[in-house]
Amino acid sequence: MPAVRTVEIRPGEESIRLGQLLKLVDAVPTGAQVKDVLLSGDVRVNGEPEERRGRQLRRGDVVAIEGQEDVRIR
Repeated sequence: MPAVRTVEIRPGEESIRLGQLLKLVDAVPTGAQVKDVLLSGDVRVNGEPEERRGRQLRRGDVVAIEGQEDVRIR
């Protein structure tokens, strides 16, 4: 079973955008590379492929990034 990393949403916020999360967990070195990673098909949200960098992630969502540990939003 893959490792799962937990990322906390900042107090007072309800969600975080997928592009922000990918930068936060160092899945991409720069914001400019977020689109390329998403279009490669290597990112899944709750088991479904996701290509939208603006996808709103909420508590309980799980993001799987090919070759990296899964990330759970808390």
